[in-house]
Amino acid sequence: MISSLHGTVLHVEADSMIVEVGGVGFSVAVTPQVSRSAPVGERVLLHTALIVREDALSLFGFSTREELAVFSVLLGVTGVGPKSALGVLATLTVPQIADAVAADDDAPFRRVSGIGPKTAKLIVVQLAGKLAPARPAGAATATAPAPDLGAQVVQALVGLGWSERTAAEAVASVSESATDADRSSVGALLRRTLAELGPARETLRG
Repeated sequence: MISSLHGTVLHVEADSMIVEVGGVGFSVAVTPQVSRSAPVGERVLLHTALIVREDALSLFGFSTREELAVFSVLLGVTGVGPKSALGVLATLTVPQIADAVAADDDAPFRRVSGIGPKTAKLIVVQLAGKLAPARPAGAATATAPAPDLGAQVVQALVGLGWSERTAAEAVASVSESATDADRSSVGALLRRTLAELGPARETLRG
């Protein structure tokens, strides 16, 4: 099972990209949002699902684990295949999907290309209880950095000598207490993360 890809973008189209990992180029189906956020030559981290068919092996990639999880749940709905599930995530965000299901509202899913009224209703019915609705407006919650921004900070830290795991954990930790402004800037988030990692790194050197 290929659960993630971390490499350099070689080619981008509206609904797919080729990511080179260890000298091998992987073709990955993605949403337009993902393809727009990953220009050729940049490094990208995708959470992936490998779909096995008799005549093909297909990879579907997502910026977050939440999107991948919703994609997997959608595949369990009668009449929803990988392309339709990807279409749902190309049209609606994860919170919008969760809220529509919680409200028993199939209208948002009817707007998705390839999803008819019957399938839209099945999505609402069969996903009931499987997705947590988004928090109400004003609810206290930590906002994570945008996936591509967080990945850039992780890569910068890896380039400075930290392991990818340590860097990713530090970015996640810092984002919980960072301001919205810091979470929207690579430089600001990097500086805050370095401040947290700095003492630990100096200790290790000693």
